Amino acid sequence: MYYIDPHIHMVSRTTDDYESLAKMGCVAVSEPAFWAGFDRGSADGFRDYFRQLTEFEQRRSGWYGISHFTWLCINAKEAENVRLSREVIAMIPEFLDKPGVLGIGEIGLNKNTKNEAIIFLEHVDLAVRTGEQILIHTPHLEDKYPGTRMILDMLTDDSRLDRGRVLVDHVEEHTIRHVLEDGFWAGMTLYPVSKCTPERAVDMVEMYGPERLLVNSAGDWGPSKPSAVPDFILELRKRGHSESLIRRVVYENPLTFFSQSRGFNFTPPDAVVATEFPPSSFAR
Repeated sequence: MYYIDPHIHMVSRTTDDYESLAKMGCVAVSEPAFWAGFDRGSADGFRDYFRQLTEFEQRRSGWYGISHFTWLCINAKEAENVRLSREVIAMIPEFLDKPGVLGIGEIGLNKNTKNEAIIFLEHVDLAVRTGEQILIHTPHLEDKYPGTRMILDMLTDDSRLDRGRVLVDHVEEHTIRHVLEDGFWAGMTLYPVSKCTPERAVDMVEMYGPERLLVNSAGDWGPSKPSAVPDFILELRKRGHSESLIRRVVYENPLTFFSQSRGFNFTPPDAVVATEFPPSSFAR
């Protein structure tokens, strides 16, 4: 079965991971800008990162016939530095018209601080003014519910927003209902620490149905599993769910959500041809 991973950080994964994902049926990935494991010290560091996302990573995914899309922002963990954050936000419009850019993300909160909220709202304002979709990070563990509630309150206070173009990611059992009831898309993240297991994600599908639900691996530089979406597919099959329901959650729902972005130039899997692999001297 073909599937799309709507949230995965491939810049921190090896090329072998692309090959493994392709073998498992992954036909597209969506890569939000995120924290690289350390705080960057200048806007120029983010410019180089945005160039990597919008120029090189599409080529690397193309070697295996996988379409690569991206989102741009300064993430919540670095948003305490308001001056730097504003420099980065001012730079983002330079990249919004590049092929494969879907919008602003992953913005959100980390420790639910005042500065994080300020920068979150300035990202949202940029997205509204430029007509971009939004992908949102919700905090971890004990900060998740209050942070999600803060995020939803800020979003619903902005009458300019089209809620159907906003994805609130990393939902869990105690936050998913609030996200869906407010009219947003909800993302379930399959992560070995601090988020969901495949079993818990399937529980949520069974409780709330497939409408406006996405599932992702959020694979990155830390403990994570890029192939977690196939684990979710297997769990649905073990419980006897139909192939049509599985396809809706892992393939059709991402298509529906991402198709609202002018940067989603997706080629159906049967028409994809892997691009020429680089010379051995380049690929090492």
